[in-house]
Amino acid sequence: MNKRIVILGAGESGTGAALLAKAKGYDVFVSDIGTIQPKYIQQLKDLGIDYEQGQHTEKKIYETSTIIKSPGIPESAKILQGAIRRGISVIDEIEFASRYTNARIIAITGTNGKTTTTLLIYHLLKQAGFNVGLAGNVGESLAKQMIKDDKDYFVIEISSFQIDGIDTFSPEVAVLLNITPDHLNRYDNDFKKYINSKFRLIENLKSNSSFIYFNDDENIKYKIESETYKGVKHPITLSEDTTQSARVIGDEMLFNINQQVIQIKQRETTLKGRHNLINTMAAVLAAFKVGVSEKDIRSGLKTFKNAPHRLEYVATIKDVDFYNDSKATNVEATKYALESFNDSLVWIAGGIDKGNDYQQIMKLVNNKVKTLVCLGKDNKKLRNAFHDQIVNMLETDNMKQAIDSAMNSAKANDVVLLSPACASFDLFNNYEDRGNQFKEAVLNLKNTYSN
Repeated sequence: MNKRIVILGAGESGTGAALLAKAKGYDVFVSDIGTIQPKYIQQLKDLGIDYEQGQHTEKKIYETSTIIKSPGIPESAKILQGAIRRGISVIDEIEFASRYTNARIIAITGTNGKTTTTLLIYHLLKQAGFNVGLAGNVGESLAKQMIKDDKDYFVIEISSFQIDGIDTFSPEVAVLLNITPDHLNRYDNDFKKYINSKFRLIENLKSNSSFIYFNDDENIKYKIESETYKGVKHPITLSEDTTQSARVIGDEMLFNINQQVIQIKQRETTLKGRHNLINTMAAVLAAFKVGVSEKDIRSGLKTFKNAPHRLEYVATIKDVDFYNDSKATNVEATKYALESFNDSLVWIAGGIDKGNDYQQIMKLVNNKVKTLVCLGKDNKKLRNAFHDQIVNMLETDNMKQAIDSAMNSAKANDVVLLSPACASFDLFNNYEDRGNQFKEAVLNLKNTYSN
């Protein structure tokens, strides 16, 4: 009888794991407590994979030595606690998939900037002619791609939830961008547990692996200095510290590569903002480490297009620039956005507050924001935080009204910035929906001025 494997959750990662397990000769059972999307049901049916939805049948789930769980299922879930008590191994799809490839893996994590950095590394390798795949939180399921296993390299965005499910996973290059409080409800509201989760990414590094990290982050720096890790360390900094692998002078990034200093100006790239200096330095170092040439890196930096909703330029209306940063769902991300502009700002913010501490952006708001457009069902905390700083404060509960209000407040050479610092679920389906509605409203407004 074939070995049996059980998969909990039938989204992109779970279905991908099921398809790979089937291809490797496992007897596969998939269980989802929710409703499985029709496209994933069809993929399971096409291969005759047994599945259930709307329930977890314990008898069928516990008949295995290994469970692959969706990243969205916390370890505290009853079904997983039962598995752990029975001695069943619980792993993530990334862990399972990595066991079936010899491809060279670059893995990226951090609270903010993961997607931008992952996509940039992938772009640099792909433009240089490398046979490279994209997986994790972006791209197709890694497990699904392992069925063919026809890539020489994989660039993987990996969240703390996915890292929690790794066992032997060992990337050739690991990137840690930053660690700020987020998702603490998954970690017993203990920030140290969240930090420890991020650092599990490098626990299995080999002595010749590369570990690229932002050394200005105090949480990262403390952990590096207080514990021992394998791998060659490549710290990056926004200071002029020449002992770091990459540093910054003004808007110029300087890289110490093979006893040479390589200089790249931010204006020679497509990414804006000081936080993107961190993302770019990490990406460039990762590309160098796997053999991309300086010429190809410079060329790739000029042609990179970031994912939507991340400081995304939308349009200019009567000399007012509109930027969509809907992905900024926490204060730290909004801080990066505010730092990116020297112009006077009309700032659109609000939504579901996640315990935000606005003190960390108070000085930036004082110096840069002329108008705050509050966009949410309950804007009380946001209003209370900034009522002494911003005289012009507007209240809205729909995107069209927010854009109209922002335009009425703006003058030539101002910037209207959507950077909410909050979750979107009070008025929108998700941050993508919020960003798309922003873009639609801006472009509609632009058309009215054009006609």
